Amino acid sequence: MVCEITNSVRVPDEVLHDRFLELLPRIETHGKIYFRHKKGADKLEALQEMRALAWKWFKRLMHRGKDPGEFVFNFTKCLVRAVSAGRRVVGMERPNDVLSPRAQRERGIKVETLPDVRASHESLYSTVRGQHEHDALEERLRDNTITPPPEQAAFRIDWPAWLRTLTDRNRRIIDDLMAGERTFDVSQKYGVSPGRISQLRELFKLGWERFTAEPAAA
Repeated sequence: MVCEITNSVRVPDEVLHDRFLELLPRIETHGKIYFRHKKGADKLEALQEMRALAWKWFKRLMHRGKDPGEFVFNFTKCLVRAVSAGRRVVGMERPNDVLSPRAQRERGIKVETLPDVRASHESLYSTVRGQHEHDALEERLRDNTITPPPEQAAFRIDWPAWLRTLTDRNRRIIDDLMAGERTFDVSQKYGVSPGRISQLRELFKLGWERFTAEPAAA
């Protein structure tokens, strides 16, 4: 294997700075054209990363005796492609971070803002299941505290054990209710009244509490 050794050239800092400022307008113009599809802060961040990366590469090339001004078009083309691919001065963007533009581009991830949980009376009741969907959204946005490992282990043991004390029909009713099915839909599925499903829900709750209560409380 043959390696090409390039002699380092010592260039004064003031010369590097002045030469880079001569090329910077052309670099910025190319970047503004390439990143014209970006908006607001995303565009400003891409241009700033391009300037910083350009300075880093410029110094490296100049110390190798190569002036980027002699091939400025190819130099800027490599810069915009590197920044667009996620290259940064301090490294690459994380490919597994959903907020990373690189991950969004490579994995087809789309990040959107959450809808406003404040809903008008019309939006709740003028659409089918409007109230149900709004309640489901609020449930997902609640604080999610991490259950301590001992309680997680106890639940994995107690829940199947409690379900085995119920009939197969009641277990299927519980599964449907946990899946978010409406009381009316569950009542139609099992041929009972909605009031009976509500009554069963309360009985299931009390039965689970008695099953998991301390011996003295039980």
